[in-house]
Amino acid sequence: MSSEKNEKKVYLIGEALVGEGNEVAHIDLLIGDKEGPVGEAFATGITNLSAGHTPLLAVIRPNLPPKPQTLIVPKVTIKSMEDVGKIFGPAQAAVAKAVADAMEENIIPKEKADDWVIICGVFIHPQATDFRKIYHYNYSATKLALKRALSKYPSLDKINFDKDRAKHPIMGFKVPRLWRPPYLQIALDNPDIENAKKVIAALPKSDRIIIEAGTPLIKRYGTKVINDLREVTKELFIIADLKTLDVGKVEADLAFDDTADAVVAAGIGPAESIDALLYEAKRLSIYGWVDMMNVEDPIAKLKSLKEFPDVIILHRGIDQEAGKTLGLERIEELRRTFKDKKFLVAVAGGITPETAREALEKGANIIIVGRYITQSKDIERSAREFLMLTREMREDVDLTRVHVE
Repeated sequence: MSSEKNEKKVYLIGEALVGEGNEVAHIDLLIGDKEGPVGEAFATGITNLSAGHTPLLAVIRPNLPPKPQTLIVPKVTIKSMEDVGKIFGPAQAAVAKAVADAMEENIIPKEKADDWVIICGVFIHPQATDFRKIYHYNYSATKLALKRALSKYPSLDKINFDKDRAKHPIMGFKVPRLWRPPYLQIALDNPDIENAKKVIAALPKSDRIIIEAGTPLIKRYGTKVINDLREVTKELFIIADLKTLDVGKVEADLAFDDTADAVVAAGIGPAESIDALLYEAKRLSIYGWVDMMNVEDPIAKLKSLKEFPDVIILHRGIDQEAGKTLGLERIEELRRTFKDKKFLVAVAGGITPETAREALEKGANIIIVGRYITQSKDIERSAREFLMLTREMREDVDLTRVHVE
């Protein structure tokens, strides 16, 4: 077999969205060798036509295609001659000119002009009317997609940095994950849905705040209360504090169906039930927590489990607050004992800014606060007292971001 046949063929992918309104441009792009998978797809596309999605070669003007040769594939069904005019006019010219300019500017290596081909998926909204904007946006999007393909954008670091900050423009909200502690968890224990909504609405806007649908709230309204809380905000991370003692799988499923981001098992429950909840949570890709309230030896309890929780709560109950410490010394013990596990530690039970500061200094990742905030006359001010405790909590994720793509 020749060395040419053994040579790995170039197969690069680029994507870009540019512009706004009905003329917005979205480009999906493949670039690579004629004698490789991109070339095969190019040949297949140009010879297999489909109604409403007829591929066409990009041309700067009739009889002047760019190099590498580029195939445009409409991503929206062409239903009228008006649609034809948009794709065969400004869109076709924009893609071709972007490819030609990318070659001139050496974004695409000049020596690959005859060796590579490009396939370009083009979105044209049926209600787009401004030909100048169609050209303008598609030119920029194609050029950007080419740059990204040739630089193998995005890097894994970029993806990891932005994935939980991202808000899809059509969906309209972001879905956070617990990727950047410390967090302030607001426990909504008052079994009044309207009160809970008022608390959420009054909270400061911070990426460090997560919400707990407390046990009394869930006991009164069921897990569907989580959907009710989403009416106030779809973006907040919401924990269902089920304190599960039995039927762990069933309760995890109920909370998941009502869009909970995390479920909580009671540490005093049987290991089998806790394992069932944690297993199901991981299967469904939500978080599984274990509340160690009234567990005399959390280390032994955790060792008895087949599944390990994402979050361990060191919890002093409301009725116990006068007589027990938070047990903050156990944070280091947990980390030392389970150093091969990835988990967060939360602390709860009559937390004030003073005890929260101590807990954070001892390594807590999540501070769970209820009445100090939810019963405050100034909910926002009370929450900010906690958010000011560390530099990380003071800084919102997007504080220094001036513009987003």
